[in-house]
Amino acid sequence: MNLLQSLQELPKTEKIKVMEFLWNDLKSDYDSPTWHETALKETEIRMALGEEKTIDWKDAKKMLRQEFE
Repeated sequence: MNLLQSLQELPKTEKIKVMEFLWNDLKSDYDSPTWHETALKETEIRMALGEEKTIDWKDAKKMLRQEFE
């Protein structure tokens, strides 16, 4: 059995632990672009003011697939 098959058989809680481990291991190798923090702060302000439109994640994925497929 290969690694991917083993991961597929894990319960969700264990998969999340694996994802967190991998993220913590990889994140030090990558820096977010400088504009990213600014964009996040701007979005946070719009959310606090009630000016940010939100959509359900399933709808967002559907829209993105339609746009890029």
